[in-house]
Amino acid sequence: MPSKEKFLGEFEQFILLSILKLNDNAYGSAIRQLLSETIKRDVTIGALYTTLERLEKKGLLTSKMGKATPERGGRAKKYFMLTAKGQDALVRSKQALTAMWQGISLMINPKAVNV
Repeated sequence: MPSKEKFLGEFEQFILLSILKLNDNAYGSAIRQLLSETIKRDVTIGALYTTLERLEKKGLLTSKMGKATPERGGRAKKYFMLTAKGQDALVRSKQALTAMWQGISLMINPKAVNV
C-alpha cells in the first residue's frame, strides 16, 4: 500500500543528506558550509534552523547539545542526526525521483548553455 506521507522538498533533502554526509559533525555552520561547497547555495542561518526545527518536529531528525567551547564564547553547538523515519523519507524521495526519471532523456540545447 503506498505511503500517504508527503515527499520531502528539495531543500529538506539537501539538509538531510548534508547531515548524513557530516555524520558526527552535523551542526549549523558545517551544514551551511557543505551546502555552499556542494550545491553552490548560500543559505541563511535562519532559513537553515527553521527547516531543521521543522524536520525535527516531523520526527525526521533529532538533536543534542554538545559541550560549550571557549572558541564559541562558551556556547555549545547543536548537533543533528537522522532518525529511521528521516532515512525512510530520503529513500522514498529518491525512489520516487528515480521512477519519474525512467525513460526520460534530455538533449542539451546548445543555445541554452552558457559557455
